[in-house]
Amino acid sequence: MPLKIIDHNSKEYRQMVDLRRQILRKPLGLEFNQEDLEREKDDLLIAAYEDDEMLGCCILTQMNPTTVRLRQMAVKTGLQGKGIGRVLMQFAENIARDRGYRKLCMHARKTAAGFYERLGYIVAGEEFTEVTIPHYNMEKQL
Repeated sequence: MPLKIIDHNSKEYRQMVDLRRQILRKPLGLEFNQEDLEREKDDLLIAAYEDDEMLGCCILTQMNPTTVRLRQMAVKTGLQGKGIGRVLMQFAENIARDRGYRKLCMHARKTAAGFYERLGYIVAGEEFTEVTIPHYNMEKQL
């Protein structure tokens, strides 16, 4: 399963936006706006593929010189639980480490917190609501 960093506004980026829309936004009745997408132009955009089909994706956004935030983690419907998310996370962590970051943080959906805990992330703070659903701040030292 090839993993790669993709370019903003590329064909692959449009695939990524569509996957994120289907998995993360549409079920909540939400949509991306152009400003949301424009803010991602300096982020690290990561995707997992099989042939030309995007299986999963995530984004790394710099918070400060030592901390990067994971955002918009999505795995195609029907493929969750098959190890794609774990491989994406390992790849994202390696990229972050290689670029000098020492901590990876995220706003994890409550339903996904167990997945991240199994990868060594800890809950840092109280439950909060974001995009209409419960989340936790989670983090890991790299």
